[in-house]
Amino acid sequence: MGTRLQLGDLEVDVVLKQIKNVHLSVHPPTGRVRIAAPSRMDMNTIRAFAISKLGWIRRHQKQLQTQEREAARDYVERETHYVWGHRHLLQIEPTAGRSGIEVQHSTIVMRVGPETSTRRRHALMQAWYRRLLKEAIAPLCARWAPIVGVEPKAVAVWRMKTRWGSCSSRRKTIRVNLELVKKPPQCLEYILVHEFVHLLEPTHNERFIKHLDRLLPHWRQLRAELNQAPLGHVTWEY
Repeated sequence: MGTRLQLGDLEVDVVLKQIKNVHLSVHPPTGRVRIAAPSRMDMNTIRAFAISKLGWIRRHQKQLQTQEREAARDYVERETHYVWGHRHLLQIEPTAGRSGIEVQHSTIVMRVGPETSTRRRHALMQAWYRRLLKEAIAPLCARWAPIVGVEPKAVAVWRMKTRWGSCSSRRKTIRVNLELVKKPPQCLEYILVHEFVHLLEPTHNERFIKHLDRLLPHWRQLRAELNQAPLGHVTWEY
């Protein structure tokens, strides 16, 4: 069930769902605002919640308007791609052998057949990115699980349009966005710790913040660094 709230000049799309908590999000590129709320919640309560978050909404809408964005990629010679926050130029090396990708200094070398389509090059890059991210996740999980005191049953890499990370406290599983491989590595660590804490505390309440402050005192700086990185299609969520 969907409806729309009008708060002055701000429109808020409201969707009532079978969920336990309220989720507020600001979506690129226009800064569209969406609230997903429990089906039992009345509109007056949802309106009051939206009004209480107006400062947060305006701040992130402004950030979306001014933030650098990643352009669509064609996977051609000397195109810019990012790995762990660093800019690399793409070098295409035609080959009759097996396709592959590797980093050489400030260059990403993609070895593909001369007739390889853009779609296939995209798939190769995504598979390579996925492998890099999984390799980085494993040691971070091994480090943080005993510190946080919770062991996820699985940490999966997904392409997500609305979140940098998510988790299911009931299933004890975590998902991280594939786009994190393009951001500085400390941003991946922040997202993992954030989701580890969510396994203990599902909401962004005071207890959640205290956990983060204790485990990762500089998490606000890391969040700001992630938020300032070039955007793909990731939405801000409260």
